Order: sequence, then structure tokens, then C-alpha cells
Amino acid sequence: MLFAKGYRRIAGMDEAGRGALAGPVVAAAVILPDSMEFEWMGQVRDSKMLTEEEREDIYRLIQGADIEIGVGVVPPQVIDNINILNATRQAMKLALQGLYSPPDYVLTDAVFLRRLSMPQKGIIKGDRDVLTIACASIVAKVTRDHIMTELDLAYPHYGFCRHKGYGTREHLQCLQKYGACEIHRFTFAPVRNLSRLI
Repeated sequence: MLFAKGYRRIAGMDEAGRGALAGPVVAAAVILPDSMEFEWMGQVRDSKMLTEEEREDIYRLIQGADIEIGVGVVPPQVIDNINILNATRQAMKLALQGLYSPPDYVLTDAVFLRRLSMPQKGIIKGDRDVLTIACASIVAKVTRDHIMTELDLAYPHYGFCRHKGYGTREHLQCLQKYGACEIHRFTFAPVRNLSRLI
């Protein structure tokens, strides 16, 4: 439909890490080529519907194909300062800036970006129903997982390589035992109620 209206550079966007207690929020923008004939496209799903191994495999295929990608990362300190919704919007705008040139149109997974110079549409469950948004969800999720795995080396007490900063039982137990560290989000419950020990 958008192609019929003359739009060619259509960016699908999604984020990862909005609900985590630690680490950054990461957004990705993906522009698929006009002629999409990649055999693996049928495997693309919302990142939450894939296993970690499946996400990694598709991420490598996306990276190796003729697909334009931009990524934006906003750290936890900024999240605490401007709130998670504004941080998500900032990450998305950074992802758009990471593209080779601005898109003609932006499709997001239900997030509206203020003061955007090109038309946009937020689609409920877009990561499930729109291929470009699904690709962006995979790129954002895998990129963030890699960041959290690296942060696990600096903060080995918390198990970030396993739960990626989300509020799992293991993570909550570690917070109770060790307190919070500098990559935690101190405005998020239950982190804000803990002392900062590490």
C-alpha cells in the first residue's frame, strides 16, 4: 500500500529492553530492499516468538544481506533522567540517524515519535504483523542481549548474561543480596528501594 503511494524507503522500527531493571533500551530501524527475495524471510517473527538461537541465526542473516540497519542505544542513567518512554523515543531517533539516509516513511510498533520530519504510523502488534518491524525487533533484541552479555563480565554478581537485566527471580535475589550497581535503573521498582552497594 505504501509502495503504491510512492514510498520506497520504508523503515520498520522496534525496541528492546523497555521493561528491564538494568541496562540500556535499544532501538533498531530496518529498511528492506524493494526486491525482497531472501529465502529466510519466512523464518522472521516477532523476536519474542523466537528462541535465542533462532534470533541469533536470523540476526546474522539480516546483517549479511542487503538490508539497511540503524541502531540507537540509550543508557540507564538517561532512562532515569527522562523516563523510559522518552528514552525509547530517543533510541528510535538515534536508530533513524544511523541509517544511510532518512527514510520516506516510518512504521513503529505502536510508539509515536514527536517532531519527526517524515510521515509515520504506529501499528499495534506491528512486530508480529509487519515484516520490517519484525526484523527491527530481532536486531534490537539481539543487539541488546550482546550488550548485556558484555556487561555481565563487568558485573558478574547479577547473572546479566542469563536474564539480560529483566526482573527474574534470580535477578531479584541478586539485588537483595548485593544491592544495585551503576547500570541498574534507579527509578524502576524494586531497584529504587535498594541501597547501591556495587
